[in-house]
Amino acid sequence: MSSTKADKKAAGDAASWLFNVVTSVGIILVNKALMATYGYSFATTLTGLHFATTTLLTVVLRWLGYIQPSHLPLPDLLKFVLFANCSIVGMNVSLMWNSVGFYQIAKLSMIPVSCFLEVVLDKVRYSRDTKLSILVVLLGVAVCTVTDVSVNAKGFVAAVIAVWSTALQQYYVHYLQRRYSLGSFNLLGHTAPAQAASLLVVGPFLDYWLTNNRVDAYAYTLTSTLFIVVSCSIAVGTNLSQFICIGRFTAVSFQVLGHMKTILVLILGFIFFGKEGLNLHVVVGMIIAVAGMIWYGNASSKPGGKERRSLSMNGNKAQKHDGLPESTEVDDKV
Repeated sequence: MSSTKADKKAAGDAASWLFNVVTSVGIILVNKALMATYGYSFATTLTGLHFATTTLLTVVLRWLGYIQPSHLPLPDLLKFVLFANCSIVGMNVSLMWNSVGFYQIAKLSMIPVSCFLEVVLDKVRYSRDTKLSILVVLLGVAVCTVTDVSVNAKGFVAAVIAVWSTALQQYYVHYLQRRYSLGSFNLLGHTAPAQAASLLVVGPFLDYWLTNNRVDAYAYTLTSTLFIVVSCSIAVGTNLSQFICIGRFTAVSFQVLGHMKTILVLILGFIFFGKEGLNLHVVVGMIIAVAGMIWYGNASSKPGGKERRSLSMNGNKAQKHDGLPESTEVDDKV
């Protein structure tokens, strides 16, 4: 009976991860075509449209009865939206102010930051193999993606804000789902409207500051509008799959395995947009990263690979951390 339950969980984990990979890679390729081919460079406004589309779907599903009523306290909602929007804005500004190489290094640093948050806030302990496997993944992706590296003061500040806000947002997804017993659609139903409203208000001004172009002055055509619609449609799946994966796993595992998407985007970019960037060090980096991901999956699933520690003084009862039950057993969300 336990093996059947484990098989079902493994199948659910694999399906969730495949859903996230397909939608994430798909939206990157669609947005790349939209921005590079059709000149739609309004990334923050486009993200606002993504969340507006997600909001519309959650409203329809709630009306149909597929989403049950749930509660998320306003302070927690506001903190989540603050982290999420700072992540989006910070990443866009970091990309503008930093070299591509330093931008990639900043993205890689999200894993150590996420580990730090789990160690401090959830009292998670990592085994030596789990730590080493994470380092191998970081090395492989760095070899693939990091080229020129130059740093300036304002770019460094933007990168720090982007990294910490992204790590906090992803940690908070897992935290809110556990604390308030919220499903992925329930949480999206609370957060997507607030993110859509705030980003659609701030987005056009931020995009004008970043690109010196106005979104209302863009020459919309049937094809570019179709790409925007496709991007928004895929984004619903991307937003949902992110919440599903972080809910089933953790923010650290989401980051580690998420670099598989980086590898896939590189491969598909070479296939669809030319092979001029494909060279030996990129291929070697891909192999190292994939090997690290396989090692991480194996190491973190072993007993002691990744576990929460009880700080109970009497050792008989598991303590709660911010209202969350903890145990000395290996966390099944790896």
